[in-house]
Amino acid sequence: MQSENPLFGDVAKLFNGAAGTIAGMGREAEANARARAREWIGGLDFVAREEFEAVKAMAVAARDENDALRARIDKLEAALAARPIV
Repeated sequence: MQSENPLFGDVAKLFNGAAGTIAGMGREAEANARARAREWIGGLDFVAREEFEAVKAMAVAARDENDALRARIDKLEAALAARPIV
């Protein structure tokens, strides 16, 4: 019967602990990077999607109203041009 060498067991425990520590450091670094990215992005003047869609709808409505008014003006100008000058 052969006995286990305690040195190999200690080295295995050391490597196992180091691997766990390195993995924990990686998770912590990722969490810190995410937090910094959120802070940086939060400081920029981004618009929420809902606000963008609302302003876009307002712009489309204004453009439609402008087109309708332009057509009305053109019609009135044509009618005015057709009238004889007295």
